[in-house]
Amino acid sequence: MASPPIRHRSLPQHTDLPSSADHGIRLEAVTLVRGAQRVFESLTLALDEVRIGVIGDNGAGKSSLFRLVCGLDRPDAGRVRVHGCDTVADRRGLSRQVGLMFQNPDDQIIFPTVAEELAFSLTARGEPRAEARRQAHDFLARRGLAAWAGRAVGELSQGQRQQVCLLALLISQPVTLLLDEPFASLDLPSQARLSAQLAASGRQILVSTHMLSHVHDFERVLWLDQGAVRADGPGREVCEAYAADVQRRAQAQRHGEAAHA
Repeated sequence: MASPPIRHRSLPQHTDLPSSADHGIRLEAVTLVRGAQRVFESLTLALDEVRIGVIGDNGAGKSSLFRLVCGLDRPDAGRVRVHGCDTVADRRGLSRQVGLMFQNPDDQIIFPTVAEELAFSLTARGEPRAEARRQAHDFLARRGLAAWAGRAVGELSQGQRQQVCLLALLISQPVTLLLDEPFASLDLPSQARLSAQLAASGRQILVSTHMLSHVHDFERVLWLDQGAVRADGPGREVCEAYAADVQRRAQAQRHGEAAHA
């Protein structure tokens, strides 16, 4: 199957992305090795669009791509730059450019109450503790969530804890948000609420998901297959191509099982 072409679009005027030549995410001939596995081999990408989806089977490299972009993994060869910051050489600058929301909110939340968790995002960037607490309370109040400030995180639902993770990222105002399977554990109302929050944001957002409907209308979607880009283009084209491929593989498996029955 021929891959859809890469289509770059000019950014809308309301976006919060920087306008300098350093704008965007650049992977330059990146190789990532984990144990005996080569996750990526000389992967080169330029990610400039405001909404980018990342799809593919489990183990295709989606989470590894996000870990490279936010600096949790170091490339074994090549270079990753995020809005002008080298992910290896400029860790302090990188922390102001990109934020990652993990698949499981319990892997991300550190503090016992909502306000403390949000305040930590600010103290990590150098805000005094008292000022960070004040900003956290104001931030929640502006969103109609003032009552959440003192709530114990352990008493929140899975969807509410995930919202806390997103709020903790938003309060630190990174240029780019990386959301790894953000819809996986949410009920339909929570999915709709998160989709609305993402649509209202002017930040660059990359979403890794198995729920194709949430990235179907994105301006750009990457289909990763065993660490390589199988297709890259408008969300509708790439999602439909991936869904068709999954269906073909499922049919081939059923036929193979029937032949050996």
